[in-house]
Amino acid sequence: MTVNDDSFTNWKNREETAEAMIPIIGKLHRERDVTVLLHSRSLVNKSVVSILKTHRFARQIAGEELSVTETMPFLRALTTLDLGPSQIDIGMLAATHKADDQGLSVEEFTAQAVAGATGSNKIERREGRDVVLYGFGRIGRLVARLLIEKAGSGNGLRLRAIVVRGGGEQDIVKRASLLRRDSIHGQFQGTITVDEANSTIVANGNAIRVIYANDPSEVDYTAYGIKNAILIDNTGKWRDRAGLSLHLRPGIDKVVLTAPGKGDVPNIVHGVNHDTVKPDERILSCASCTTNAIVPPLKAMDDEYGVLRGHVETVHSFTNDQNLLDNYHKSERRGRSAPLNMVITETGAASAVAKALPDLKARITGSSIRVPVPDVSIAILNLQLAREASREEVLDYLRDVSLTSPLRRQIDFISAPDAVSSDFIGSRHASIVDAGALKVEGDNAILYLWYDNEFGYSCQVIRVVQHASGVEYPTFPAPAA
Repeated sequence: MTVNDDSFTNWKNREETAEAMIPIIGKLHRERDVTVLLHSRSLVNKSVVSILKTHRFARQIAGEELSVTETMPFLRALTTLDLGPSQIDIGMLAATHKADDQGLSVEEFTAQAVAGATGSNKIERREGRDVVLYGFGRIGRLVARLLIEKAGSGNGLRLRAIVVRGGGEQDIVKRASLLRRDSIHGQFQGTITVDEANSTIVANGNAIRVIYANDPSEVDYTAYGIKNAILIDNTGKWRDRAGLSLHLRPGIDKVVLTAPGKGDVPNIVHGVNHDTVKPDERILSCASCTTNAIVPPLKAMDDEYGVLRGHVETVHSFTNDQNLLDNYHKSERRGRSAPLNMVITETGAASAVAKALPDLKARITGSSIRVPVPDVSIAILNLQLAREASREEVLDYLRDVSLTSPLRRQIDFISAPDAVSSDFIGSRHASIVDAGALKVEGDNAILYLWYDNEFGYSCQVIRVVQHASGVEYPTFPAPAA
């Protein structure tokens, strides 16, 4: 048998194993509210090739490829346990078992590692929480996709309604079409039908009522059977407490803003300060995409090295508030053609750091340049550290943070030498450390952080909503503190 034959046989064997994983992952998700992860990447509703690629990607961060033959025994072990709602990372199970010196079998080790989700420790399934989207633009449609994807057994978040201004004939058909197809993020994964008579979009079995209103005061959500809901405002029209409080109508319990909040509105970056949200807080902000990109790595660097000062330069994709061609705009430079120019603009991300990281004493400044790409941005974080470090030390530290720390859902890591912006479309992390571009000299470190400013940010929004609604389930094995 030739090397080529060996390689192909190996591929077919791994393909067969991945095929066997799919029904197990699906059953755990539907029947027990268990989301199976691989190094923080969900394997729910993934294809055979996607599962294999996710395993292979582990080589980029862990240094060696992870095989489905290594993780499958842990997945099978999960099916023998009395699991409650949780997120379980089989990549972490395989890695920690390999490093464990207790001599436990896969079954014994798995039972020990996920003990917090079994038996008397498991949490009960919670009643589904209604969610309303106010606005249906770029972020609104991606958040809708994520909510539909995560509907699972029906015991989590349930997208019940979308509120928009009336757009004329066949408005709902056009909005459904925008949800179905996206020039950047591709086709919707599933089926979408439209019930025009009842003003409803049905996506993967989820009936979503489209409510037409010009102002929050026009809507009584209880009239649509909606109760105790979380409303996600992705219009950015109201950003202070007084404005966002207009959404607190019958049927709405909390409001989450997908833009930086003003005044005393808490700006939450999941993974960093989401645990500071008070149970009785009814109005929250998810800050900006750039704030979400820089705050987690900034916290990680401050925790380990101390940060005395910093500057962030964001090279940001153009957005809907810019013009396609030169035209009037209330902001001078943003009036110039977005697809044809690099445009210097302002960013509030640096000043927003203080809200998310109040214990950080360092002064952080920032500026931004909009560039002619439709999605994915990069933040260049230039830090003066409290102590000297080497490039290898910082790389090893950030790689470990991306794999095992409480920030592993926020910070990703890539060592591919030819990575470019389009490679990160669809990334679910708040930011991705580019290992090849990292620079460290003495007490100065420069981090290059990619981020999908649309989808990665939308994932952070969902995490905040899950936490605020009480349906954010614990992850096992627990990340290192």
